[in-house]
Amino acid sequence: MKSTEAHKPYEEHRRRGPRKLRFILYTVSTSRYRLRIEGRPYKDETMETAIRLIARKNHEIIETDVINDDIDMIRETLKNSVQKEVDVIMYMGGTGLTSRDVTIEAIRPLLDKEAEGFGEIFRLRSYKKIGTAAALTRATAGVYRKKIILCLPGSPDAVKLALRMFLDELPHFVYLANS
Repeated sequence: MKSTEAHKPYEEHRRRGPRKLRFILYTVSTSRYRLRIEGRPYKDETMETAIRLIARKNHEIIETDVINDDIDMIRETLKNSVQKEVDVIMYMGGTGLTSRDVTIEAIRPLLDKEAEGFGEIFRLRSYKKIGTAAALTRATAGVYRKKIILCLPGSPDAVKLALRMFLDELPHFVYLANS
């Protein structure tokens, strides 16, 4: 079998994915959440980075929010989000090793399927940029109720790296999650 023939099913799946995705974006951060609740100004460079990169690909962002590093709140946002017309739900923050980093603990048990390769590739590419500190993230992706779930570190550089790597592949993820 020729190499190009081997890729035909993959390319067919990629073509069947939606051209325009709908996103919900969450920053998971106790400090930013407190500022938002108190009505005080804050800058969310991570959210701004995600919005800019997603908009460049002409996808739609239907909702953004800042939420607390709280397992129950994170799970509640996920359960509410999947009820909406959305393809990708992205959490930025809470993937590290501190006691407050609970995004993975909140999301992973709910996933119908986990795409372990997402985190592996992300950490490999991060390693090439930042060295062994890349091992400190538990970034992951998966499917929950036919929606793609991304859990990324909360730094703008990490979000930029992940979206530059995977944004063009997400329509394929969405197609497979709905097959």
